[in-house]
Amino acid sequence: EEVIQTSLNDAAATTSTIVSNSTSTLSDLSLKGAEVPAKGRARKPPAWMKDYVTGDDLTYEDAINFAMFAGADPLVDPPPNCKVVGVKWIFKTKLKETREIDKFKARLVAKGYTQEEGIDYREIFSPVAHLETIRMVVALATTKRWSIYQLDIKSAFLHEEINEDVYLEQPPSYIFQGCEHQVYKLKKALYGLKQAPRACYTKLESHLAANNFLKCLHEHTLFVKKKEGGEILIVCVYLDDLIYTSNHESMFEEIKTMMMN
Repeated sequence: EEVIQTSLNDAAATTSTIVSNSTSTLSDLSLKGAEVPAKGRARKPPAWMKDYVTGDDLTYEDAINFAMFAGADPLVDPPPNCKVVGVKWIFKTKLKETREIDKFKARLVAKGYTQEEGIDYREIFSPVAHLETIRMVVALATTKRWSIYQLDIKSAFLHEEINEDVYLEQPPSYIFQGCEHQVYKLKKALYGLKQAPRACYTKLESHLAANNFLKCLHEHTLFVKKKEGGEILIVCVYLDDLIYTSNHESMFEEIKTMMMN
């Protein structure tokens, strides 16, 4: 209980610091990891992104290839009376623990706020873990002296298929000459779409079930896997983040391998 209370106090202090510094200017925020949307169709990648994005970081062109071409049909003519969903760029600065700049990222997102219920999407509810559930898992691990880890699913919303027909406009700065009127038809979800979180949860739920996890009847974000030898693995899901704990180290390697596959 003392460990949990200390963590909560630290979190409260951090939140207080963030609120007290909320008067920062836009230029200051761009160096602190704030998300700054692109403006206008003619906007090109900022100079700082070209200068700093290297190696395995996600570049402007990589974001296009991964978000669009991997999950969309080639350019097509939009059907009559079809609503075309707009897109925009989100630029984000990732920082290290030392507050030094780690890398710059570009993310292509759909303007989901323009979608209409019953036309562009149907079911969108996606459960997320209650705070009480997360506290329970942390408290259990602390009491039992089990190790506890957090896992992030990279680009989780870009892997899941969607059931509705969604047509997306061509991204700013990447509009093909002579094909300005054409659009992309998505086959998979994209950040910003109303149905993206549900598609992500549905895929993760089925993947866990296929690997012998049982879902809690009263908390659909809590999954448990037991083995005959007494090993137990508990997983708590919050969108594309997992918190998991176990009484045996082999279970940690098992879930890592499972998620990579």
